[in-house]
Amino acid sequence: MLYSLEVSGASVDYAVREYWREMPGDAEDRAYADAIVFGVRGALEQLDARLRAASQNWRLERMTRIDRSVLRLATWELVCSEAVPRAVVIDEAVELVKRFSTADSGAFVNGVLSRVADDAGRLDPPSVG
Repeated sequence: MLYSLEVSGASVDYAVREYWREMPGDAEDRAYADAIVFGVRGALEQLDARLRAASQNWRLERMTRIDRSVLRLATWELVCSEAVPRAVVIDEAVELVKRFSTADSGAFVNGVLSRVADDAGRLDPPSVG
């Protein structure tokens, strides 16, 4: 949905409605996905400011749309939601860009999100063992 918004410039309500019309999902996943989309769009300026600070020598406008969308999603999860652990957020974001973006995107996204997480005070929990 975030990528669709990036490409189309449609309203959030329209993008969400059309996505679920085309790709029905279960209620639990749908509620979380909707919360992310509305959360990212509602905090876009703050998220982009964090990404600019963490992505040294890379302007947001130069990033691929996929990378930018995934970075915004993961930054929202790191900064605005404690539901998903830091390592999981970063790992899932890296896997998404490896699958859908460029060959160099995984390392780039990993580095940027590690800095975002550090700046937000999101630390990995201590190892148990």
